[in-house]
Amino acid sequence: MGWGDNLFYGLLATLEIAIGAYLLGTSIGFAGALGKINGGPVTRFCLGTYTTLVRAVPELVLILLLYYAGTALVNEVLMSLGYRPIDISGLIAGIVVLGVVQGAYSTEVIRGALQAIPKGQLEAGRAFGMSRWTLFRRITIPAMIPLALPGMSNLWLIVTKDTALLAVVGFQELTLTTRVAAGTTRYYLEFFLIAAAIYLSVTLISNLCFKWLERRSSRGMTSLGH
Repeated sequence: MGWGDNLFYGLLATLEIAIGAYLLGTSIGFAGALGKINGGPVTRFCLGTYTTLVRAVPELVLILLLYYAGTALVNEVLMSLGYRPIDISGLIAGIVVLGVVQGAYSTEVIRGALQAIPKGQLEAGRAFGMSRWTLFRRITIPAMIPLALPGMSNLWLIVTKDTALLAVVGFQELTLTTRVAAGTTRYYLEFFLIAAAIYLSVTLISNLCFKWLERRSSRGMTSLGH
C-alpha cells in the first residue's frame, strides 16, 4: 500500500470525525440555544458558563484536557460503579471532544438565528391556532435554517480544520498521516502541499454544498425587512 492510500484513509478518518463532531455539536447547539432562550436562570447560567469557557480557552488546550481528563473521568466513574475500565477508541473520543467544542459555537449561532425570526410570523401561527410543536416544526425551524446556515457553514469548515489538532494525541487522521509520510520519505514540502490541496478541495466542495442549501432553504421567502 503506497502513501497515496495512506493519505486517502487519513482523509476518510478526518471526514468521519468532522461529520460526527459537527452533528454532535449541532445537536448540543440546538439544545443549548433553546435552553438559553427558554430555560430558567440556572439553565441559562450553566449554558452561559459553558459557551464562555469553551470560546475563551484555546481549542488545543480544550482538546488535550477533554481527551485525557475526560477519558480518565469516564473510567473512574465506571470503576466506582463496579465496572471495569474501558478503552475508548480514538475515533469516539475525537468526535466527542470536537463535538463539545463545536456545541458552544453552535449554541450562539442557532440562538442568534432563532431570535432573528420576525415575531410577526410566530404571532400569525398562534393566531391560526397552531400548537407549540406545530408552530416550532412548521414556522420556527424553516425560518431559522436560512438565518443559521451561513454561521453553521463556517463552523463546518472550522471543525474540518480542527481535526488536525487531534494529531497531538496520536489519532491517525490526515495531518498525522502526512507528517509520518513526510518524515519517512523526507519529501516534506511535497506531502504538506498535497495535504493543503486536499483540505482546500474539501473547503471548496463544502462551500458549494452550503451555497446550494442556502439557495434551497431561502426559496419563496421574503427578506426580513418586508
